[in-house]
Formats: sequence, structure tokens, C-alpha cells
Amino acid sequence: MSQIRRIGVMTGVAALLLAGTACSAGRTTVGMLTFRGHDSPVEVSYSNTSVQGCHRIGMPHGATHVANNTLVDVILYRTPDCRPGEQGDGIYVATTLSNVTAPSSLPWRSWSVVH
Repeated sequence: MSQIRRIGVMTGVAALLLAGTACSAGRTTVGMLTFRGHDSPVEVSYSNTSVQGCHRIGMPHGATHVANNTLVDVILYRTPDCRPGEQGDGIYVATTLSNVTAPSSLPWRSWSVVH
């Protein structure tokens, strides 16, 4: 193997190791989690969000539609701090699924990742 080829192989291996380390440094959702309000054309989407903690849904009146196109499952809450509300625990939405609230129920205000 020539010296130039050897250097190229070593550079490629170093780049792959560096990329692998960067990807695993902070665990995030992979894909897009999209929320929409009742009869609203406006959508709020989250991608590559941390899997740790509670996340508020950035809509003033909450969300009534969700499309989970991530590789993780999420739990939706009707409270802004991911705590169970008066209507019970959160709503479980598995990966690549969608959900819509019932007309008489409160909108979702926050979400967290199942891990």
C-alpha cells in the first residue's frame, strides 16, 4: 500500500470515529415530531430534540393533533410541565404514529420521550 493511500485510509477512519463520537455525545430524537392546533393550518415541529426532560409545545392554545415521525415513543401531557393532570396520565404515542384529541378534551401542552 502506498504512503498516500495509507494516509487516506487513516484519515477516513479518523473521520468516521469523530462522527460516531459526535452523534453519541447527546442523545436526541431522530426524526420529526409535529403538532397542530384545532382547525389550525399552523404546525410546530421538533427535530433532534434531547430525550431528557420535559418539552413544552410551542403553541399558545396547545396542540390537538400530533404526528410522531421519530424513532422514539413519546408521552403527551395536558399540563405545561409533563405532570399528570385531572384527566389522568399522559397519552402514549408510539413511533411513526399519529394521534388526535377528542373534541371535548383539553389540548396537549408538553411532551417527554419514553426511554
